[in-house]
Amino acid sequence: MNKKILFIQPSIYDDWGRVVKKKKLYFVGLAYPVLASLLPEGWTAEICIETIEDIPYDTDADVIGIGGMGHAANRGKDIALEFKKRGKIVYMGGPMVSLVPELAQQYCDSVMIGDSEESIVELCHDLERGELKPIYNRPITKLELPLPRYDLVVNKSIGDFLPVQAGRGCPNTCKFCSIHCIYRGKYLKRPIPEVIRDIRYVKSLGFRKFLLIDDNIVADPDYMLELCRQIKPLKMKWMSQCAIQIADNEPLLRAAADSGCYTLSFGLESITKSNLDQFHKSWCDPADYVRIIKTVSDAGIEVASEMIVGADGDTRESLLATVDFIKHTDIVAPKFYCLTPIPGTDLHEEMKAAGKITDYDYFQYKPSVSVLDTPNLNAAEVTECYWMVYEKLYTIPAILRRTIFHRRFLRHPGRTLFYLMVNLVYRDQIKRRIAPNIL
Repeated sequence: MNKKILFIQPSIYDDWGRVVKKKKLYFVGLAYPVLASLLPEGWTAEICIETIEDIPYDTDADVIGIGGMGHAANRGKDIALEFKKRGKIVYMGGPMVSLVPELAQQYCDSVMIGDSEESIVELCHDLERGELKPIYNRPITKLELPLPRYDLVVNKSIGDFLPVQAGRGCPNTCKFCSIHCIYRGKYLKRPIPEVIRDIRYVKSLGFRKFLLIDDNIVADPDYMLELCRQIKPLKMKWMSQCAIQIADNEPLLRAAADSGCYTLSFGLESITKSNLDQFHKSWCDPADYVRIIKTVSDAGIEVASEMIVGADGDTRESLLATVDFIKHTDIVAPKFYCLTPIPGTDLHEEMKAAGKITDYDYFQYKPSVSVLDTPNLNAAEVTECYWMVYEKLYTIPAILRRTIFHRRFLRHPGRTLFYLMVNLVYRDQIKRRIAPNIL
């Protein structure tokens, strides 16, 4: 018996309903290479990344697996319907599907909730017996994984780094966060020898950089410190995301930089303290952001940021102040999202009870469109402000000031040219009214 799964990573729709396509994808997902490595004997896998390739609707695969981030769920739903028309067995997974499985069930044969490592094996065995379940929900209690099937993606049009996972989950309780709702404070770590094994393999493939996948790599400082110590001899460059507390752990920050970390992304969310309190991020103090960013930058690590538009305390004036803050701190790649009440999150329940949600078509949710009325701005005005912030930060002069006309260019010319390219891609997406996203 030989069976095949076609894993599909959907693209997204732009504001005109067109599928977003790119010539190259830099940030490659890890979920499908991992799941492909876990398939039982007799099963093979193929991966399609729709952003950079066409979907093979005439595939000989027995099963179609569709995932992706929350804002890709709408496109994923349409792909599922097309394959269902063609008589294929289709399952769906990912954050949005995990949070509202009952909504996704009407478009596919089965849904996977949360972690899929154990569920994918169960699904395969059930299909062999002709006993597919409508829902698979088997949370993992430990994060131990085989070597991902990188061979299924390295020949595609991707960038010069591959993803490697360290941890999953986060101990923080941010109200808007789907990670919090799925893991509820749990933080699972892979054994360090496993992580190092994957990094060594990535290096053996000819890559000199990797993306360390972790929802908050600083959640266990001792773990991160030992991981950095073991990464250092490999002479690789890497980037990741974490909470801002790393700035106050000088030995850890130094170890990260010494091990090859060159970029960290921080969820700053807002420069308005009341907004951070609203998000359950009162442990963040925006008055300290300038110092934090300078501390990390002085250690030789670039700061990328993610911030939210549309919190209760936002006004047009406060968002213009946010633009000034980004310019003052020279954040190299600032990104923004409209505050979105993702179903299943604490934020959704609160906003629903308050009657602030203007649209309940969850599959249409996207980072560039607000569906929340706030005390100072209605949903349409929030959306307008979202694009205003981006347009002011991604002018050509602004981009040049934080890249090749900045002191970082003299210290790290190659890295700065990469971020110049990132900024120009984001600018192009903004002009086309596509929310800047994973490259």
